[in-house]
Amino acid sequence: MKRFGYLFICLVSFSLFAQEKKVEKLPIGATAPPFDLPGVDGKNYTLDNFSDKDYLVVMFICNHCPTAQAYEKKIIDLVASYSPRGIGFVAISPNDPDAISLSELGYTDMSDNLEEMKLRAKHLNYNFPYLYDGDNQQVSITYGPSATPHVFLFDKTRKLVYSGRIDDTENPYVTPKTTDLKNALDAALSGKPIQTPETKTFGCSIKWSWKGDWVGKLAAQWAREEVTLEEINLAGVGDLVKNKPGEKLRLINFWATWCGPCVIEFPEFVDINRMYRDRDFEFISVSADKLNRKEKALEFLKKKEASSQNYIFSGKSIYDLIEVVDPDWQGALPYTLLVNKEGKVVYKIDGTIDPQLIKTKIVEQLGRYYADN
Repeated sequence: MKRFGYLFICLVSFSLFAQEKKVEKLPIGATAPPFDLPGVDGKNYTLDNFSDKDYLVVMFICNHCPTAQAYEKKIIDLVASYSPRGIGFVAISPNDPDAISLSELGYTDMSDNLEEMKLRAKHLNYNFPYLYDGDNQQVSITYGPSATPHVFLFDKTRKLVYSGRIDDTENPYVTPKTTDLKNALDAALSGKPIQTPETKTFGCSIKWSWKGDWVGKLAAQWAREEVTLEEINLAGVGDLVKNKPGEKLRLINFWATWCGPCVIEFPEFVDINRMYRDRDFEFISVSADKLNRKEKALEFLKKKEASSQNYIFSGKSIYDLIEVVDPDWQGALPYTLLVNKEGKVVYKIDGTIDPQLIKTKIVEQLGRYYADN
Protein backbone atom coordinates (compact mmCIF):
# COMPACT_ATOMS: atom_id res chain seq x y z
CA MET A 1 0.00 0.00 0.00
CA LYS A 2 2.92 2.37 0.69
CA ARG A 3 4.12 1.85 -2.86
CA PHE A 4 0.80 2.87 -4.37
CA GLY A 5 0.37 5.67 -1.84
CA TYR A 6 3.56 7.20 -3.14
CA LEU A 7 2.50 6.66 -6.72
CA PHE A 8 -0.73 8.51 -5.98
CA ILE A 9 1.37 11.55 -5.09
CA CYS A 10 3.75 10.97 -7.96
CA LEU A 11 1.31 10.16 -10.75
CA VAL A 12 -2.15 11.48 -9.89
CA SER A 13 -2.25 14.40 -7.51
CA PHE A 14 -0.88 16.99 -9.90
CA SER A 15 -3.95 16.66 -12.13
CA LEU A 16 -6.17 17.82 -9.29
CA PHE A 17 -4.48 21.19 -9.01
CA ALA A 18 -2.73 22.04 -12.26
CA GLN A 19 -3.95 22.71 -15.75
CA GLU A 20 -2.74 19.83 -17.90
CA LYS A 21 -1.04 20.29 -21.25
CA LYS A 22 -1.06 17.49 -23.77
CA VAL A 23 2.34 15.94 -24.43
CA GLU A 24 2.34 13.42 -27.25
CA LYS A 25 4.69 10.44 -27.16
CA LEU A 26 6.98 10.16 -30.18
CA PRO A 27 5.49 7.49 -32.50
CA ILE A 28 7.36 4.50 -33.90
CA GLY A 29 9.03 5.46 -37.18
CA ALA A 30 9.47 9.11 -36.22
CA THR A 31 12.82 10.85 -36.60
CA ALA A 32 14.81 11.60 -33.45
CA PRO A 33 14.18 15.21 -32.41
CA PRO A 34 17.37 17.26 -32.14
CA PHE A 35 18.74 18.39 -28.80
CA ASP A 36 21.53 20.54 -27.43
CA LEU A 37 21.68 20.04 -23.68
CA PRO A 38 24.22 20.43 -20.86
CA GLY A 39 25.65 17.28 -19.32
CA VAL A 40 26.93 16.55 -15.83
CA ASP A 41 30.48 16.57 -17.22
CA GLY A 42 30.25 20.25 -18.17
CA LYS A 43 29.86 19.57 -21.90
CA ASN A 44 26.87 20.13 -24.17
CA TYR A 45 25.62 17.19 -26.24
CA THR A 46 23.72 17.00 -29.54
CA LEU A 47 22.68 14.13 -31.80
CA ASP A 48 25.90 14.71 -33.75
CA ASN A 49 27.90 13.46 -30.77
CA PHE A 50 26.50 10.00 -31.51
CA SER A 51 26.73 10.04 -35.32
CA ASP A 52 29.24 7.19 -35.29
CA LYS A 53 26.79 4.87 -33.53
CA ASP A 54 24.68 2.38 -35.47
CA TYR A 55 21.87 2.70 -32.93
CA LEU A 56 21.12 5.27 -30.24
CA VAL A 57 19.22 4.76 -26.99
CA VAL A 58 17.78 7.97 -25.54
CA MET A 59 16.77 7.34 -21.93
CA PHE A 60 14.60 9.62 -19.83
CA ILE A 61 15.53 9.11 -16.19
CA CYS A 62 15.93 11.27 -13.11
CA ASN A 63 17.45 11.36 -9.64
CA HIS A 64 14.44 11.31 -7.37
CA CYS A 65 12.11 8.65 -8.74
CA PRO A 66 12.36 5.31 -6.90
CA THR A 67 11.62 3.42 -10.13
CA ALA A 68 14.35 5.27 -12.00
CA GLN A 69 16.76 4.56 -9.15
CA ALA A 70 15.83 0.89 -9.26
CA TYR A 71 16.98 0.74 -12.89
CA GLU A 72 20.30 2.57 -12.47
CA LYS A 73 22.48 -0.52 -12.20
CA LYS A 74 20.60 -2.24 -15.02
CA ILE A 75 21.26 0.77 -17.25
CA ILE A 76 24.95 0.83 -16.34
CA ASP A 77 25.22 -2.88 -17.14
CA LEU A 78 23.40 -2.46 -20.47
CA VAL A 79 25.71 0.36 -21.49
CA ALA A 80 28.77 -1.68 -20.57
CA SER A 81 27.50 -4.65 -22.60
CA TYR A 82 26.24 -2.90 -25.72
CA SER A 83 28.44 0.18 -26.15
CA PRO A 84 31.27 -1.91 -27.66
CA ARG A 85 28.77 -3.23 -30.22
CA GLY A 86 27.99 0.13 -31.79
CA ILE A 87 25.13 1.21 -29.55
CA GLY A 88 25.13 4.77 -28.23
CA PHE A 89 23.46 5.73 -24.97
CA VAL A 90 22.42 9.10 -23.59
CA ALA A 91 20.19 9.91 -20.62
CA ILE A 92 18.08 13.03 -20.20
CA SER A 93 16.48 14.25 -17.00
CA PRO A 94 13.22 15.90 -18.14
CA ASN A 95 11.99 17.23 -14.81
CA ASP A 96 11.66 20.85 -13.74
CA PRO A 97 13.10 20.82 -10.20
CA ASP A 98 10.73 23.62 -9.19
CA ALA A 99 7.75 21.39 -10.02
CA ILE A 100 8.84 18.71 -7.54
CA SER A 101 7.37 18.81 -4.07
CA LEU A 102 9.37 17.78 -1.01
CA SER A 103 6.73 15.09 -0.47
CA GLU A 104 7.91 13.43 -3.70
CA LEU A 105 11.49 13.09 -2.46
CA GLY A 106 10.78 10.39 0.11
CA TYR A 107 12.86 7.76 -1.68
CA THR A 108 15.87 9.90 -2.48
CA ASP A 109 18.59 12.08 -1.06
CA MET A 110 18.77 14.25 -4.18
CA SER A 111 16.36 16.22 -6.32
CA ASP A 112 16.64 16.81 -10.07
CA ASN A 113 18.64 20.00 -10.49
CA LEU A 114 21.86 19.87 -12.49
CA GLU A 115 24.18 20.12 -9.51
CA GLU A 116 22.55 17.15 -7.79
CA MET A 117 22.59 15.23 -11.08
CA LYS A 118 26.36 15.70 -11.08
CA LEU A 119 26.55 14.23 -7.58
CA ARG A 120 24.40 11.24 -8.50
CA ALA A 121 26.35 10.48 -11.67
CA LYS A 122 29.66 10.71 -9.82
CA HIS A 123 28.45 8.54 -6.95
CA LEU A 124 27.33 5.74 -9.29
CA ASN A 125 30.05 6.22 -11.93
CA TYR A 126 27.59 6.67 -14.77
CA ASN A 127 29.13 5.34 -18.00
CA PHE A 128 26.87 7.43 -20.25
CA PRO A 129 26.18 11.16 -20.73
CA TYR A 130 23.53 12.46 -18.34
CA LEU A 131 21.85 15.62 -19.63
CA TYR A 132 19.65 18.25 -18.01
CA ASP A 133 16.45 19.51 -19.66
CA GLY A 134 14.76 21.03 -16.61
CA ASP A 135 14.99 24.69 -17.60
CA ASN A 136 12.54 24.76 -20.52
CA GLN A 137 11.86 21.04 -21.16
CA GLN A 138 11.49 21.61 -24.90
CA VAL A 139 13.47 18.51 -25.83
CA SER A 140 11.49 16.33 -23.45
CA ILE A 141 8.22 17.67 -24.82
CA THR A 142 9.23 16.65 -28.35
CA TYR A 143 10.06 13.10 -27.25
CA GLY A 144 7.06 12.80 -24.94
CA PRO A 145 8.26 10.32 -22.31
CA SER A 146 5.40 8.82 -20.32
CA ALA A 147 7.33 8.31 -17.09
CA THR A 148 10.81 7.85 -15.68
CA PRO A 149 12.36 5.66 -16.88
CA HIS A 150 11.30 5.66 -20.56
CA VAL A 151 13.69 4.60 -23.33
CA PHE A 152 13.67 5.37 -27.07
CA LEU A 153 15.78 3.29 -29.49
CA PHE A 154 16.71 4.84 -32.86
CA ASP A 155 18.33 3.11 -35.84
CA LYS A 156 21.21 4.36 -37.99
CA THR A 157 18.91 6.77 -39.83
CA ARG A 158 17.62 7.87 -36.43
CA LYS A 159 14.14 6.48 -36.96
CA LEU A 160 12.42 5.29 -33.79
CA VAL A 161 12.28 1.47 -33.69
CA TYR A 162 11.51 0.84 -30.01
CA SER A 163 9.82 2.89 -27.28
CA GLY A 164 8.92 1.91 -23.74
CA ARG A 165 10.25 0.10 -20.71
CA ILE A 166 13.63 -1.49 -20.02
CA ASP A 167 12.06 -4.68 -18.69
CA ASP A 168 8.92 -5.86 -16.92
CA THR A 169 9.90 -5.41 -13.28
CA GLU A 170 10.92 -2.30 -11.39
CA ASN A 171 12.11 -4.48 -8.49
CA PRO A 172 15.93 -4.70 -8.76
CA TYR A 173 15.91 -7.89 -6.68
CA VAL A 174 13.62 -9.79 -9.05
CA THR A 175 14.74 -11.31 -12.36
CA PRO A 176 12.58 -9.87 -15.17
CA LYS A 177 10.51 -12.21 -17.32
CA THR A 178 10.84 -9.95 -20.35
CA THR A 179 13.96 -7.88 -21.03
CA ASP A 180 12.31 -5.60 -23.58
CA LEU A 181 15.15 -3.19 -24.34
CA LYS A 182 17.73 -5.95 -24.48
CA ASN A 183 15.49 -7.94 -26.82
CA ALA A 184 15.11 -4.91 -29.07
CA LEU A 185 18.87 -4.29 -29.12
CA ASP A 186 19.64 -7.92 -29.92
CA ALA A 187 17.09 -7.98 -32.73
CA ALA A 188 18.39 -4.72 -34.19
CA LEU A 189 22.01 -5.85 -34.10
CA SER A 190 21.13 -9.13 -35.80
CA GLY A 191 19.10 -7.41 -38.52
CA LYS A 192 15.84 -8.96 -37.38
CA PRO A 193 12.56 -7.10 -36.85
CA ILE A 194 11.76 -6.03 -33.30
CA GLN A 195 8.85 -8.19 -32.25
CA THR A 196 7.41 -5.72 -29.75
CA PRO A 197 8.38 -2.21 -30.86
CA GLU A 198 6.33 -0.43 -28.22
CA THR A 199 5.59 -1.18 -24.56
CA LYS A 200 4.03 0.72 -21.70
CA THR A 201 6.20 2.27 -19.00
CA PHE A 202 5.85 2.36 -15.24
CA GLY A 203 7.33 4.98 -12.94
CA CYS A 204 7.02 8.58 -11.82
CA SER A 205 5.23 11.12 -13.96
CA ILE A 206 7.27 13.79 -15.69
CA LYS A 207 7.40 16.95 -13.60
CA TRP A 208 6.40 19.48 -16.24
CA SER A 209 6.90 23.13 -15.33
CA TRP A 210 3.20 23.93 -15.62
CA LYS A 211 2.51 21.55 -12.75
CA GLY A 212 4.49 23.69 -10.31
CA ASP A 213 1.28 25.16 -8.93
CA TRP A 214 0.84 21.96 -6.93
CA VAL A 215 4.09 22.67 -5.08
CA GLY A 216 2.80 26.03 -3.94
CA LYS A 217 -0.55 24.62 -2.85
CA LEU A 218 1.15 21.92 -0.80
CA ALA A 219 3.47 24.47 0.83
CA ALA A 220 0.41 26.51 1.81
CA GLN A 221 -1.18 23.38 3.27
CA TRP A 222 1.94 22.66 5.35
CA ALA A 223 1.95 26.25 6.59
CA ARG A 224 -1.51 25.69 8.09
CA GLU A 225 -0.50 22.62 10.10
CA GLU A 226 -0.57 22.96 13.87
CA VAL A 227 2.74 23.58 15.64
CA THR A 228 3.04 22.50 19.29
CA LEU A 229 5.72 22.35 21.98
CA GLU A 230 5.38 19.86 24.82
CA GLU A 231 7.42 19.54 27.99
CA ILE A 232 9.51 16.42 28.45
CA ASN A 233 11.39 15.18 31.52
CA LEU A 234 14.67 13.32 31.77
CA ALA A 235 13.09 9.87 31.57
CA GLY A 236 11.12 10.93 28.51
CA VAL A 237 14.28 12.06 26.74
CA GLY A 238 15.90 8.74 27.59
CA ASP A 239 12.97 6.92 25.99
CA LEU A 240 13.25 9.07 22.88
CA VAL A 241 16.88 8.12 22.38
CA LYS A 242 16.15 4.44 23.00
CA ASN A 243 13.45 4.63 20.29
CA LYS A 244 11.13 2.09 21.81
CA PRO A 245 8.90 0.50 20.52
CA GLY A 246 10.94 1.33 17.43
CA GLU A 247 8.25 1.64 14.80
CA LYS A 248 10.08 4.34 12.84
CA LEU A 249 13.52 5.62 12.01
CA ARG A 250 13.95 8.59 14.35
CA LEU A 251 15.92 11.79 13.75
CA ILE A 252 16.37 13.83 16.95
CA ASN A 253 17.76 17.35 17.05
CA PHE A 254 18.73 19.10 20.29
CA TRP A 255 18.72 22.87 19.85
CA ALA A 256 17.99 26.21 21.52
CA THR A 257 16.74 29.61 20.42
CA TRP A 258 19.93 31.28 21.71
CA CYS A 259 22.11 28.96 19.59
CA GLY A 260 22.92 30.70 16.28
CA PRO A 261 23.88 27.55 14.34
CA CYS A 262 20.73 25.82 15.63
CA VAL A 263 18.52 28.59 14.33
CA ILE A 264 20.29 28.69 10.96
CA GLU A 265 20.08 24.96 10.25
CA PHE A 266 16.59 24.31 11.64
CA PRO A 267 14.75 24.88 8.33
CA GLU A 268 16.73 21.95 6.91
CA PHE A 269 15.10 19.68 9.47
CA VAL A 270 11.66 21.00 8.50
CA ASP A 271 12.39 20.10 4.86
CA ILE A 272 13.75 16.69 5.82
CA ASN A 273 10.62 15.96 7.83
CA ARG A 274 8.43 16.88 4.87
CA MET A 275 10.47 14.63 2.59
CA TYR A 276 10.36 11.45 4.64
CA ARG A 277 7.44 11.67 7.05
CA ASP A 278 5.13 9.63 4.81
CA ARG A 279 7.49 6.68 5.27
CA ASP A 280 8.60 4.93 8.50
CA PHE A 281 10.35 8.06 9.68
CA GLU A 282 9.86 10.79 12.26
CA PHE A 283 11.71 13.97 13.14
CA ILE A 284 11.70 15.11 16.77
CA SER A 285 13.14 18.35 18.09
CA VAL A 286 14.12 18.91 21.71
CA SER A 287 14.70 22.47 22.90
CA ALA A 288 17.31 23.01 25.60
CA ASP A 289 15.87 26.44 26.37
CA LYS A 290 14.86 27.17 29.94
CA LEU A 291 11.18 26.59 30.61
CA ASN A 292 10.62 30.31 31.10
CA ARG A 293 11.54 30.67 27.38
CA LYS A 294 8.98 28.13 26.25
CA GLU A 295 6.77 30.70 24.52
CA LYS A 296 9.79 32.11 22.68
CA ALA A 297 10.76 28.62 21.54
CA LEU A 298 7.19 27.94 20.40
CA GLU A 299 7.13 31.24 18.54
CA PHE A 300 10.30 30.20 16.69
CA LEU A 301 8.87 26.79 15.81
CA LYS A 302 5.69 28.37 14.47
CA LYS A 303 7.71 30.78 12.35
CA LYS A 304 9.59 27.83 10.86
CA GLU A 305 6.34 25.85 10.34
CA ALA A 306 7.75 22.97 12.39
CA SER A 307 4.68 20.74 12.63
CA SER A 308 6.83 17.81 13.75
CA GLN A 309 6.88 16.49 17.33
CA ASN A 310 8.58 19.20 19.39
CA TYR A 311 9.65 19.06 23.04
CA ILE A 312 11.28 21.39 25.55
CA PHE A 313 13.34 19.87 28.36
CA SER A 314 11.67 20.37 31.74
CA GLY A 315 14.42 18.95 33.93
CA LYS A 316 16.57 20.95 36.33
CA SER A 317 20.05 19.89 35.15
CA ILE A 318 21.24 20.23 31.57
CA TYR A 319 24.15 17.98 32.50
CA ASP A 320 21.79 15.15 33.36
CA LEU A 321 20.25 15.64 29.93
CA ILE A 322 23.64 15.36 28.27
CA GLU A 323 24.41 12.08 30.04
CA VAL A 324 21.04 10.55 29.18
CA VAL A 325 21.33 11.47 25.51
CA ASP A 326 24.95 10.40 24.98
CA PRO A 327 27.80 10.17 27.52
CA ASP A 328 30.18 11.07 24.68
CA TRP A 329 28.35 14.32 23.98
CA GLN A 330 30.33 17.26 25.36
CA GLY A 331 27.26 19.48 25.55
CA ALA A 332 27.64 21.82 22.57
CA LEU A 333 24.54 22.63 20.55
CA PRO A 334 23.22 21.69 18.08
CA TYR A 335 23.42 17.93 18.57
CA THR A 336 21.69 15.45 16.28
CA LEU A 337 21.07 11.69 16.44
CA LEU A 338 19.66 9.24 13.91
CA VAL A 339 18.28 6.19 15.72
CA ASN A 340 17.04 3.11 13.86
CA LYS A 341 14.06 0.93 14.72
CA GLU A 342 16.23 -1.31 16.89
CA GLY A 343 17.29 1.63 19.04
CA LYS A 344 20.80 1.78 17.59
CA VAL A 345 22.32 5.18 16.91
CA VAL A 346 23.38 4.88 13.27
CA TYR A 347 24.63 8.45 12.96
CA LYS A 348 25.34 11.38 15.25
CA ILE A 349 26.82 14.81 14.77
CA ASP A 350 28.09 17.28 17.36
CA GLY A 351 27.54 20.59 15.57
CA THR A 352 25.68 21.62 12.44
CA ILE A 353 24.55 18.94 10.02
CA ASP A 354 25.51 18.38 6.40
CA PRO A 355 21.95 18.17 4.99
CA GLN A 356 23.03 16.07 2.01
CA LEU A 357 24.81 13.57 4.26
CA ILE A 358 21.86 13.31 6.64
CA LYS A 359 19.49 12.62 3.73
CA THR A 360 21.82 9.93 2.43
CA LYS A 361 21.97 8.30 5.87
CA ILE A 362 18.17 8.37 6.10
CA VAL A 363 17.67 6.82 2.65
CA GLU A 364 20.27 4.15 3.46
CA GLN A 365 18.01 3.11 6.34
CA LEU A 366 14.62 3.52 4.61
CA GLY A 367 15.64 2.23 1.15
CA ARG A 368 15.52 3.80 -2.30
CA TYR A 369 13.09 1.38 -3.96
CA TYR A 370 9.57 0.17 -3.36
CA ALA A 371 11.09 -3.26 -2.85
CA ASP A 372 12.95 -1.97 0.21
CA ASN A 373 9.70 -1.43 2.12
